[in-house]
Amino acid sequence: MLDSQKEERGRRFSLALRAGLPILILVFLVFYSTLDHDSTLTIGLKDGVLLAAITFIAIYYIYFLMNLSVQETFLDQTTQGFNKKTFVRKLQEYKPKSLACLSVENLSLLSENYSSDQIDNLLYTVSRKLNLIFKQNGLDKVLIGRGRGSEFLIALNDNYTHIETILETLIEENSRINDIDVEFKFAIITHPNGDFKKAILQLRDILASQTEDDNQEKSTPKIKDAQELSGIEKDVIATIQKKKLLLSFRPLMNTSNHTIDTYEISVKLESEAHKDILPRVFLPIINRLGLGREYDFTLITHVIDLLPLVDETISFTFNLSPFSLRDSSFQAKLFAYLEEKKIDPSRLIIQLYERKTHHDLSGYLKTLKSFRSHGLRICIDNFGSSNASMEYMKHFKFDMIQFDRSYVTNLEDETTYAMLHSLINMAKELKVQTVAKWVDNELQENKLKALGINYIQGFGVSKSINEETLINRYN
Repeated sequence: MLDSQKEERGRRFSLALRAGLPILILVFLVFYSTLDHDSTLTIGLKDGVLLAAITFIAIYYIYFLMNLSVQETFLDQTTQGFNKKTFVRKLQEYKPKSLACLSVENLSLLSENYSSDQIDNLLYTVSRKLNLIFKQNGLDKVLIGRGRGSEFLIALNDNYTHIETILETLIEENSRINDIDVEFKFAIITHPNGDFKKAILQLRDILASQTEDDNQEKSTPKIKDAQELSGIEKDVIATIQKKKLLLSFRPLMNTSNHTIDTYEISVKLESEAHKDILPRVFLPIINRLGLGREYDFTLITHVIDLLPLVDETISFTFNLSPFSLRDSSFQAKLFAYLEEKKIDPSRLIIQLYERKTHHDLSGYLKTLKSFRSHGLRICIDNFGSSNASMEYMKHFKFDMIQFDRSYVTNLEDETTYAMLHSLINMAKELKVQTVAKWVDNELQENKLKALGINYIQGFGVSKSINEETLINRYN
């Protein structure tokens, strides 16, 4: 039995005793009033009012306690671990050295394909397995709670490397539970130092940064120190306010004339106290703090200001959040800035990437048409990695598509090659330019050229350059 279940059982027993006390008093008063009479029991107006009042109070008191019991339960009814409110309160008492979060990453997909009872049973089983594996490793005092949705929150006083090993073992041994394939991720924070609500938010930032390895950066660490994360968060806020963006430029080679006329922009945040902060670290923080629009506006105005400093034949492609693009105030500020600067907006190529089609597709398409009407070009990033990209292609004529990395890295595979060939032919018929990234060798380059790709990018073309080098080269 989980510690949380034991504590809930004790709490309910205590409530039952408290609820029964008024009943016992009522019985005693009735019994006493009976003994107080020599003959037949006579209840006067005063006695009747008293008994009625006691009865009402007892019934109301019991109702209140039972209602309180339902509303303020310690447990999450699905997992039988502590609910989030109780878990946070327990942390103040327990003061753990480490906090962890285990997330069922494919829960939303599972919920679409299994019944609610099956999902509830799955989550309950995960909770039990968590409790069991910690006990098997000699850790009896472990708090297990339910965060939001797919999150299991874990608190304990143990070496964080031991916790990491335990969770990795759990994931390895439980990729399939109750005949359901389950995908897990986890994160650990050390030294939360009493600010547990913030530590839980930081755990979510770490999980959000653990995206699929679609770049050349090292995989994100699963363990972070809470104080270090707080320092990084302060740096992110200060950097956005001071507009200290570090841009690097990845050249895209035009295969028709072997010249470079477009650069893809990647961004880091300049930090005085830490190393330059990578997107996989700062983007979850920015989104959580509601700074996404401010960051995107800082980025695009930086790029607009850069355009007059380089040759007019050079264009830039960069990623903006769909949430910023759909924001009316962001649109108004951007279009006003474009009008003020009098630059050629077609040199700006906005990259879009969404895993799922937006619920208001027609409204979103109107937004994209609005950007197009102001002269900006629109590109789908990671094309072919989700159904959303193909759905958008059916309803909107994009200027450019950038194929998902897997198509380039798996060119030797016959199926991948055939699929890429078909997608390039489709793009040609629609008069949409195509881009293949992560081209690292001559063999890949030759195959892509033979397929008719318009642009290639990667170490096989050229390394990234910084802003100063770009300006010196094209000014």
